[in-house]
Amino acid sequence: MKMKIKYFLLTLLLLGQLSCNDVLQIFPPDGVVSEEFWKTRQDVEAVLMAAYGSFAKMDANLFLQGELRGDLITGGSSQDQEQQKIMEANIYPDNSLCNWGAFYEIIKNCNEVIKNAPLVQDSDDTFTDFQAQGLAAEAYFLRSLCYFYLVRIFHEVPLILEPSESDNVDFYQPKSSESEILNQIVNDLKANRDFAPSSNFPNVEDNKGRASKAGYDALLADIALWRFNYDEVLEHVQKIEANEELFLMPDAYWFEIFYPGNSLESIFEFQFDNNLNQVNGTYNLTRENSNQYRPSQAAIVMFDILESGEFIRGVGATISEVGENDYVIWKYVGRFSDGRSSRTGSDQNSCNWIVYRFAEVLLMKAEALSQLGRYDEALEIINTIRERANVPPRSLAYNPIAFEDAILEEKALEFAYEGKRWFDLLRMGRRNNYSRKSKLIEIIVRDVPSAQKRVLASKLTNPLGWYLPVYDQEMERNKNLIQNPYYDF
Repeated sequence: MKMKIKYFLLTLLLLGQLSCNDVLQIFPPDGVVSEEFWKTRQDVEAVLMAAYGSFAKMDANLFLQGELRGDLITGGSSQDQEQQKIMEANIYPDNSLCNWGAFYEIIKNCNEVIKNAPLVQDSDDTFTDFQAQGLAAEAYFLRSLCYFYLVRIFHEVPLILEPSESDNVDFYQPKSSESEILNQIVNDLKANRDFAPSSNFPNVEDNKGRASKAGYDALLADIALWRFNYDEVLEHVQKIEANEELFLMPDAYWFEIFYPGNSLESIFEFQFDNNLNQVNGTYNLTRENSNQYRPSQAAIVMFDILESGEFIRGVGATISEVGENDYVIWKYVGRFSDGRSSRTGSDQNSCNWIVYRFAEVLLMKAEALSQLGRYDEALEIINTIRERANVPPRSLAYNPIAFEDAILEEKALEFAYEGKRWFDLLRMGRRNNYSRKSKLIEIIVRDVPSAQKRVLASKLTNPLGWYLPVYDQEMERNKNLIQNPYYDF
């Protein structure tokens, strides 16, 4: 009886207005407790919101995983030493950035929702099939997004699709291949896409901050591009283009993508509101006095207005000059694209983390079209993005390498510091049996001091070194895991 009262009170405490505005700290109870907990639709929603909240808390980690090993940031005097080692490719299995535990905590909550949502209908007569399928579809999306990140960071990881029966029972599963994992999540996404919400929530925070059909399509397109399935990319992007609620933001309003966020261009972004104790991690990583991360010299040159004409995305917008040859990353700390008006008060930690927006989806399409030899169509998209940025159109040689380089540069200009760069470079490096591996190495080492260039280039020669090792504590805990051979010293 005490156990029943305990979880009844817990449920009352945590429930209420359930949306992405609620970063709930609830972990689904297991075993006998689980039988007492999973009784109502609100129980399912509470655990789903916990998964959203846990994923949002990873924003700083997603920034680091997507930018550290790229070429657009440099570390400051207060940079974390483990993060510095990642940047220098001095990577060992004891580095905390190799800990995949936060992803698997989200996966655990998603597995609980997927398993229990249909079962709860037996005890909650008001919980309809439509509602249960919709909440499960959101869980499938978050779980699939977790695994897509894991594959790109670690290459091979355990594929866990069922919740544990007890908190005291661990899953000692071996790693699954990248192909097996991607096949699983693609099948899950295709099977559940029609059950995902269609921007029918009462507020913009939920419409942009919860899984939607457009979010499904963007993730499926991204996975297809990673797998070089270009026709599939076009199929998924076509569905997004048919969505009349998504637009490219006009040039004068480009910075509204980041402040206040949840723009017409947004497809899916994790929500933050410091007034609700939802605090992001990117502000402290990039603010002027943190001395952690600054734009690299390559980024400064790329965004220089005099050289590139980048008024919309350049200095004052993506980056800001705060002193002579001293720049900060502006997207997460600014209020306007003037390079001067910083976020203040509760706004400082309230910048959302954008996972997908319409401009990226269009450039996914351009990349797929160019690889299929449909150069005219690809160039039209590239120049549409450039026109929005008020920069001159490009003329390109009609070959896949010229277009690959142009799209890579355009994505750097448009999505710098949004956690995309390293994964874009990886995709280029992997394409056509690593035929452009040397180009990836060239980009990564171009700003490295001369004495370190050869060492870093040598470390990047083996593609297995592009992925992180399995965390040493995970290897100790799970004897069925096999270390990434590159780090098997």
